[in-house]
Amino acid sequence: MTRVGASVESTRRFAQRGFTLVELMIVLVIVALAAGAVVLAMPDPRGRIRDNAERFAARTQAAHDAAIVGARPVSVWVTPAGYGFDERVAGRWQPIDDKPLRVAQWSNGVAAVPTTSDGRDRVVFDATGMADRPLRIELRREGQSVRVSIGANGVVRVDG
Repeated sequence: MTRVGASVESTRRFAQRGFTLVELMIVLVIVALAAGAVVLAMPDPRGRIRDNAERFAARTQAAHDAAIVGARPVSVWVTPAGYGFDERVAGRWQPIDDKPLRVAQWSNGVAAVPTTSDGRDRVVFDATGMADRPLRIELRREGQSVRVSIGANGVVRVDG
């Protein structure tokens, strides 16, 4: 009887040292679900398209404010690849070199939809902050789109 009792005891010890196939499968399912949740929660490495729109709107509002404070015309121009800001100096448009108003490119994959045939839209803010015309810029990336509106009164806002 000692032999049968010994083999049962050794089987119990072996079972206590390892995992069963069912336990391993449950752990793998839990790890897979956790990995799936992490992948779905990760932000797009290129950034959100709305972030591009909000950054552009904030910089455009800063250009609007610069026109009022400096009592000089300031313009914002937009192309499918990026945007920039100019000021009127001695009868000519000169690029603004201040860091927040330097020329900027849209993030990877983002493009503005031009409203003019030459692909370059421009709005000029006068010394009172009024825009020479209203403009609506649409940014697109892979089926997503966001619009930035510049009103004739100089108000800049991001639309959906």
